[in-house]
Amino acid sequence: MIQEQSNRKTIIIGCLCAIGAEILYGMSFIFTRQAVAVAGTFPLLGWRFLSAFVFMNIFALTRIIKVDLKGKNLKPLLSLALFFPVIYFICETIGISNTTASESGVIASIIPVVSLIASAVFLRKKPFKRQVFGILITFAGVVITVLAVGASASFSAKGYIFLMIAVLAFSTYSVLVERAKGYAGGDITYVMLAAGAIVFSVIAVIQAAAGGNLEWLVTLPAKEPAVLAAMIYQGLGSSVMAFFLTNLAISMIGVNRNASFIGISTVVSILSGALILGEPFTLYQTIGAVVIIAGVYVANIKLEKK
Repeated sequence: MIQEQSNRKTIIIGCLCAIGAEILYGMSFIFTRQAVAVAGTFPLLGWRFLSAFVFMNIFALTRIIKVDLKGKNLKPLLSLALFFPVIYFICETIGISNTTASESGVIASIIPVVSLIASAVFLRKKPFKRQVFGILITFAGVVITVLAVGASASFSAKGYIFLMIAVLAFSTYSVLVERAKGYAGGDITYVMLAAGAIVFSVIAVIQAAAGGNLEWLVTLPAKEPAVLAAMIYQGLGSSVMAFFLTNLAISMIGVNRNASFIGISTVVSILSGALILGEPFTLYQTIGAVVIIAGVYVANIKLEKK
């Protein structure tokens, strides 16, 4: 009885972590939209992960988030950090730049499906029927929502390939996190942010140096309020807090159940765009949002046998 209550508590906490992470991810587009137009992708990513790494060190030093890497084998953590954020964000950036918004949105929405397959193949964890059904419903809801904005096609093989690599990278990261049983969420998050800060800062500096814009890159947050706001939110919210919650969720409830919550970020981005930015909120978007929530509910409800 005590064990059952403990397991139930772990599942509830894990689900709340997954929901919290998706809300943070969904809100990030408000800060990203204007900042990307001003700064460009890699300068923004560089500043995002650099600020995130600074925040993470502050939390580690003040013991708000416990990080203890002394004497531990870092190879497993470096492996998962390579897939996410490094490979994922690089491929997503190239993929989005070569496709349309609707295409990239639809391809990104298959992440839960691919994560289920990866979990079954590599972790030998067969998903429950309700999880498969719920994730497929969520996938349909995301597709409805994306197409409601306007369907268009680029027919870019390069874009499709890089977006699919991004999907595979995130799914691989999910599997590696669940395998990293000997590491705390703070340890995993710290290495992920360090890898992102190094890789994306180097890319941003190389780009700026090639264009003779190093001074512009260094002073960017001070001169552009939109970039500063995005840097703070993405660094603290979408990186430190969201990464930590995602890692915690996967370790508590596994890849399959965590994957069922991914569509929530789409709903949050639509609602925040409508309520905060005054963007249109159409009937089809409403239907898509309802379908996504229904899918999340179906994937996580426990059906009792009569």
